[in-house]
Amino acid sequence: MTHNDPQTGHELAQVNISRLRFPLDSPELKDFVDGLEPVNAVADQAAGFVWRLQSDTGNATDVSVFGDDWLILNMSVWRDTDALTAFMYQGQHRELMARRREWFERVEEAMTALWWVPAGERPTVRDAEERLLHLREHGPTQRAFTLRRSFPAPAATD
Repeated sequence: MTHNDPQTGHELAQVNISRLRFPLDSPELKDFVDGLEPVNAVADQAAGFVWRLQSDTGNATDVSVFGDDWLILNMSVWRDTDALTAFMYQGQHRELMARRREWFERVEEAMTALWWVPAGERPTVRDAEERLLHLREHGPTQRAFTLRRSFPAPAATD
């Protein structure tokens, strides 16, 4: 179910953090690291993709989140929930997700959050941290939500 109305002038921001089980340069994470570039290339061409956070490495694995070196971050902006979902459950991204327990710790607290941003606005790591903390404290709300319990984009203001 789509929650995007092009009239609202909003796009969907998403953050996903994961706690590594091994160092990024370890043999145990080789398949994951090797998959980053091809998966990011597919994302960059995906219908509804707008933007993703990347450092000089071309990905965001070296961007600090919550001051924890064992957490890695993925943050992007999409047209709507349908575009994000279509990308997540196809091809190589789906294959990597199927193996996530090999590479990442199982964590009880919310590690993904979605929120609407005005079209053209790019969220910061600080924004992502704040939205994750909000979701953990309050559950899904208009401010921070999940794909399972999403909220429509704010109405356009004149």
